[in-house]
Amino acid sequence: MQSRNVAVIGGGYWGKNLVRNFAELEALHTVCDSDPRVLERYRSLPGVAVEPDYESVLRNSDVAAVVLASPARAHYAMARAALLAGKDVFVEKPLALRVHEGQELVSLAEASGRILMVGHLLEYHPALIALREMVERGDLGKLQYIYSNRLNLGKFRTEENILWSFAPHDIAAILGLVGGSLPTAVSAHGGTYLTDGVADVTLSTLEFAAGVRAHIFVSWLHPFKEQRLVVVGDRRMAEFADTDATDKLKVYDHQVAWVNHAPTPVKGEARAVAYAADEPLRLECLDFLRCIRERCRPRSDGRRALDVLRVLAACQESLEQGGAVVHPSVAAVDYYAHPTSVVEQPVTIGAGTRIWHFCHVMPGATIGRDCVLGQNVFVARNVQIGNNVKVENNVSLFEGVTLDDDVFCGPSSVFTNVINPRSHVSRKHEYRPTPVGRGASIGANAVVVCGHSVGRYAFVGAGAVVTHDVPDYALVYGNPATVQGWMCACGVRLPHEGNTLVCPACGAGYRLSDSGSVTPLEEHDDRTHARASD
Repeated sequence: MQSRNVAVIGGGYWGKNLVRNFAELEALHTVCDSDPRVLERYRSLPGVAVEPDYESVLRNSDVAAVVLASPARAHYAMARAALLAGKDVFVEKPLALRVHEGQELVSLAEASGRILMVGHLLEYHPALIALREMVERGDLGKLQYIYSNRLNLGKFRTEENILWSFAPHDIAAILGLVGGSLPTAVSAHGGTYLTDGVADVTLSTLEFAAGVRAHIFVSWLHPFKEQRLVVVGDRRMAEFADTDATDKLKVYDHQVAWVNHAPTPVKGEARAVAYAADEPLRLECLDFLRCIRERCRPRSDGRRALDVLRVLAACQESLEQGGAVVHPSVAAVDYYAHPTSVVEQPVTIGAGTRIWHFCHVMPGATIGRDCVLGQNVFVARNVQIGNNVKVENNVSLFEGVTLDDDVFCGPSSVFTNVINPRSHVSRKHEYRPTPVGRGASIGANAVVVCGHSVGRYAFVGAGAVVTHDVPDYALVYGNPATVQGWMCACGVRLPHEGNTLVCPACGAGYRLSDSGSVTPLEEHDDRTHARASD
């Protein structure tokens, strides 16, 4: 028997359909709405609570999941609050109104092991599922062109334009038909007639790497309702007309023949394609319940919705620039930032990176893959951090600092960026670079004075004050820090016996020159060697 553990937030225009489905599936625990008139409609539902306060729903341990049918502007904040409260989330489209907000929601859901599903209803329409299967089997031949019309008179909105209101459905459908790849370029044109600054009609063009082009025409200022998706292949064409009463999915055996070196259309018969008669919204709700129960990924999960959000944002940017071509970001959202941290856009953050409590990353910073920023880390503008870097708690990386791959910064280690700071004298033009080489380690409470480099695989002891360049593989400590020995790439101190140094742990050999520099005896990837010895 299905547990009653789902709360629907918003029981109005679209929410009433979600309430109906989850009630019929015997999963509905609570209906929440700030309007008492809306709540009054649901007081007679058996076994279902009504609640005007969203925070109370999030505190209710009997509610495992929330379904958000709130205005688009509230999606990010409400979904974020639910994920932080440990709830699974089904939020209506769009996922958010800004790409970085969508990124945060996806990262938060994955880091906390929660389900994040977005209401792209066409993903569950049996006719569209059948159409996608036809494309995947090659029934239409090579995909060439897709166009979509989503037209109606009303419902007019004053907060989101027609692009954000209607187009998410079609973008999601088109991305699915082309195999999930993002367009390489988009452009959008529109017209505003009712509310200043809110487009009522838009035409968007999507270009894909495989040569496929798609058009999306959406309008709520149209004399009749039409929802039509046409897919053109080099062998056949298909039409999904959701507003038709019957035969919503048809295939046309139209072909092109070459007569006297000229293309000539050869029209074939249209034939209806059979598909299951299930209600798409019911299938969508069932998928959410299955994912809650089995802890699996829904068909319309957060990552797919984030791709839709990227395309929407690119279309909006083009719209605001008068139809200029925009290239959507294709970077995967694979990093995690704790909700207490601030990551200001634009930044570049690699896959697998984790940013923990109370960190602040400034715009223009670059952080590589698989990095860890501990609590209360500050990363200034234009700071560059390589891959697999570990920065422990309470470290500030000021402008001018560059950390190469595999660097370790111990707790409360300090970097400066000017030599002679004064509160009442601005010295921003005097910032000095501080490069830290690959594999170097800087101990707790050590100070690296700006303008000096720390060499590859060097080891700066705890509490040391670096006032000169540190050579590769050097072990330095003291105030001021001086060379006290040499370190292997694997992190073990090298015995000093003549000019040949051999690591007692991994066996790697190094040569100590008369000038006091250390180099490996063999050319190899020190990073791979060091990890293999762990």
